[in-house]
Amino acid sequence: MTPAAEAIETPRLRLLPLRVADAEELALVLADPALHTFIGGAPAEVQTVRARFARWVVGSPDPAVTWANWGIQLRAEECLVGTVQATISGSEAEVAWTVGTGWQGRGIAGEAARGLVGWLRGHGVDLVLAHIHPDHAASARVAAAAGLAATDRLVDGEVEWRLSLVADTE
Repeated sequence: MTPAAEAIETPRLRLLPLRVADAEELALVLADPALHTFIGGAPAEVQTVRARFARWVVGSPDPAVTWANWGIQLRAEECLVGTVQATISGSEAEVAWTVGTGWQGRGIAGEAARGLVGWLRGHGVDLVLAHIHPDHAASARVAAAAGLAATDRLVDGEVEWRLSLVADTE
């Protein structure tokens, strides 16, 4: 079984296991409607974010699935600027990331995604997947920065990106 999320350090970031107490700060960070252009929906109110985080912290109702969620903290400023997450089933993980509009364009999401992939590599994951809207060029760049490659497969209208963490022994 994959362990729960634990702190991950990268050169500029700390990925901190998400807490319900982070809801207020992250609700503000993620309040820009532009963040929903490719994923749909609208920014959530603080109480909705708090309830969502409470469900995530408790974990998946399926004992075969681990939900691992982190807040992305800028070390220098000690503020949360987004989230990364992995849904782990067996040796496969589906990952996602969101960085607040005010912090985009600085390579934060790419650095956080690389940190997450490194953590997954050390915790028994063999395959990392991401599903990205075909027009979301910024998210595609994040996936590529983390080592994932686009496939021809579409899942619910999104391109599947994959990275095998299994060493090629041939």
